[in-house]
Amino acid sequence: MHEIQIKSINGVEILKQISNRLNGTVKERWGEYVLEFNNEIGSGTIRAMSFDWGVSLLDYDVNFKEDIKIVYNIGDINPIEFIFVSNGELDYHTSSDTEDRAIIERYQNTIFSSKRQSKEYFIFPKDIHVKANFIYIFKKEYAKKKNNNLSYLNFGLQQAFSDSEENDLFKHYGSFNLKIADQVKTLNENRDNGIVKSLNIEAQLYIILAMQILEYNNYEDDVLIHDSLSKEEIRKIHKLTAYILDHISEPLTVNNLAKEVGINVKKLQSGFRVLYSKSVNEYIREIKLEIARDHIKNSNYSISEIVYNIGLKSRSYFSKIFFERYGLLPTEFRKKIKASRKDEVL
Repeated sequence: MHEIQIKSINGVEILKQISNRLNGTVKERWGEYVLEFNNEIGSGTIRAMSFDWGVSLLDYDVNFKEDIKIVYNIGDINPIEFIFVSNGELDYHTSSDTEDRAIIERYQNTIFSSKRQSKEYFIFPKDIHVKANFIYIFKKEYAKKKNNNLSYLNFGLQQAFSDSEENDLFKHYGSFNLKIADQVKTLNENRDNGIVKSLNIEAQLYIILAMQILEYNNYEDDVLIHDSLSKEEIRKIHKLTAYILDHISEPLTVNNLAKEVGINVKKLQSGFRVLYSKSVNEYIREIKLEIARDHIKNSNYSISEIVYNIGLKSRSYFSKIFFERYGLLPTEFRKKIKASRKDEVL
């Protein structure tokens, strides 16, 4: 396991120290520092930005070729960390609480504040694409912000924001929140320049922070919100994809699928959009087209038989969506496959 020791809790300084160990290059533009690396250790990008009132961003988009342990040495200034993993997972524990080792899972809202003079361990697993956002808030600096409204926080988080050694340790492993995932995706897809980019990123950070705090409040108050999923609900949505594949020739409506797994329609649609970047119907159509393509390539079924096998009633509609997806009509696609195979034999 490759270990990287970090002796700072400042996002930009963290990036520079990681760069020294990953042999990457760091570029700065408009206050955004971006580390890029592609070598025997792995590949990816890590970016950092710092803002007023003690708020900073550290954003990972990495794929390592071996397990990488990043050890953060927490000094006298221990920030509150708002963490959200949108792809892959992270293994986490601290030196002050080694028994409380946990996996930070995809889409799980996570908030930490470690004890002073302790260490935080984050393990990035090998051969897994990890995308993780860390938003750091330094308590003393943020408390100076006008209208910080810290007194209105839920008691647990309010204590975490107070700069007292008695309140150093705080951990929240929350719900799996799809709305936060969408917002993080918007943050990461920002393509603006100059002042517009920095202002947009800062605004997005505060939106994400507000959503993470709201999720914490709802979690503590045992309030169910539509855009949060439990681990069991995520498992059900994944399982539903196998059901769709097994019943592709049957009528598959969103309402019936929601009843099949016991999830309401809105939550099911949100889950598909975040997990697969498609609505339920778009996902089903994509699967139908992939199965039809494989039948055309590898079977002697007629086009009409294939249309029936994937549960469509209209051959003309099938030809239309097949052309939109592959740029050829089904009959043209089959002729092309046969011609290419004939050329291979010759």
